Amino acid sequence: MNKAVLPALVACECLLFLVHAGESARATTFDVVDTGQDACYDTSAEISCPAPGEPFHGQDAQYDGNQPSFTLSGDDLTVYDHITALTWMASPDTDLDGVLESPGDKLSWWDAMDFPATLNAQNFGGYDDWRLPSIKELYSLIDFRGIDPSGYEGDTSGLVPFIDTDYFAFEYGNENADERIIDSQYWSSTEYVSTTMHGDHTVFGVNLADGRIKGYGTSLHGTDKTSFVLCCRGNTDYGTNSFTNNGDGTITDAATGLMWQQADSGYGMLWEDALAHAEDLVFAGHDDWRLPNAKELQGILDYTRSPATHGTAAIDPVFSCTSITDEGGGTNFPFYWTSTTHANWTDFPGASGAYVCFGEALGWMQDPFPPYTYRLLDVHGAGSQRSDPKEGDPDDYPYGHGPQGDVIRIYNHVRCVRDVATSIGVDDQLPETPAEMRLTAAPNPFNPTTRIAFSVPVAGAVDLSIYDLQGRHVRTLLAEHLEAGDHATYWDGRAQDSRRLPSSTYFARLAAANDVTVVKLVLSK
Repeated sequence: MNKAVLPALVACECLLFLVHAGESARATTFDVVDTGQDACYDTSAEISCPAPGEPFHGQDAQYDGNQPSFTLSGDDLTVYDHITALTWMASPDTDLDGVLESPGDKLSWWDAMDFPATLNAQNFGGYDDWRLPSIKELYSLIDFRGIDPSGYEGDTSGLVPFIDTDYFAFEYGNENADERIIDSQYWSSTEYVSTTMHGDHTVFGVNLADGRIKGYGTSLHGTDKTSFVLCCRGNTDYGTNSFTNNGDGTITDAATGLMWQQADSGYGMLWEDALAHAEDLVFAGHDDWRLPNAKELQGILDYTRSPATHGTAAIDPVFSCTSITDEGGGTNFPFYWTSTTHANWTDFPGASGAYVCFGEALGWMQDPFPPYTYRLLDVHGAGSQRSDPKEGDPDDYPYGHGPQGDVIRIYNHVRCVRDVATSIGVDDQLPETPAEMRLTAAPNPFNPTTRIAFSVPVAGAVDLSIYDLQGRHVRTLLAEHLEAGDHATYWDGRAQDSRRLPSSTYFARLAAANDVTVVKLVLSK
């Protein structure tokens, strides 16, 4: 079959199903949503994204993952995430009066745990299987185009939160109600297996105002702490890893499609050096390693483990973690750099990089009474995500930084990651030669990006192209010689040739080995 036949083929959808079975099944159960960060930074400011070999190359904005893709329901009550297959409340308006207020719509954690039953009893949005999200589910919503407003006071209209407000309602903390602007924390269902501060019962939450994961005590000064709540439903496998030890110093997670170094760097380094370390790494036969973004790295945390309860880092024991002597002289585990900048509102928006705590999230807390002794405590729990200056001297912060005295290390460890599928998607973890040509896409429908996976039974020329309903060529995704095996690539439907593609049905056409197969794609905005 040649291209001239395609218009007749796509004009009749029934013929399409003689070529291919239609929409594909989801190949992975824990597709990590990209952070959304689209700007590059040095150690202080936004910069033009650097070329390979230049300083600061390899940061978050230079790698496109599963781009956020949402659909708001017609009644504006729910949001469907095409990447995670989770459905969310569109607003943390817990009294369901149509008005989002802080602190009026915030709940204690105990009430938050009961809140899904209220939604289910009302068949909210047409569903009766709502739940309080796990910390990995909740973190899937964080958007690192946000700007940390810590220390800012006044009008919030120019601030950017860490969630997409095109789909989700959001409120900063209410200064008129004695809240801080950053008081926009959201509860998860994930309890810390240890305790924080002075033995406090602790639950992890995401602060969508300042862009952090922290463990929060469920009570504060003898009163229940309250936070916002967004319930979710769907994909009950989201956040569950499926690790395989490849026996060569690498670990593959079948749930996410990512391959990790089994061991870490063994020493801490500056953020710029961490980027270079990852970009230059050749390991286990691969040269496409990168520094993980914040969501990728958070995805391998094991929230059932902690140094206090297991004597290990908060990670599956299939991995190894360097032990360190922490600031209090105890045995602990490192913070790990991500490629994600934690941008802020000051004159130095790029000064901090996001890191993930696989050891305790330590802070120096000062006693409120003489002699005002500083005590080093696990203030937010192993499994937190915070940020450090990208450069400087840790000795300049003898009692940490911020209201909880977060320890400042600056020299953090590194664990590199790569896609199991390389840039053109050759999956070297699946050596078996496929018996037939296959073509699938997920998510589908999608907005704006879908992953197109395909198999070719013999080596040779391969053409993968996109066509519209009229059979007109839209884009060639790849046209090159490929080896036999399983491959994958991505199609971003947001813009082509400086124009925005309309919501519609499209077709991906794979031609290889004197054969052709087609799959229908639905771009939904």
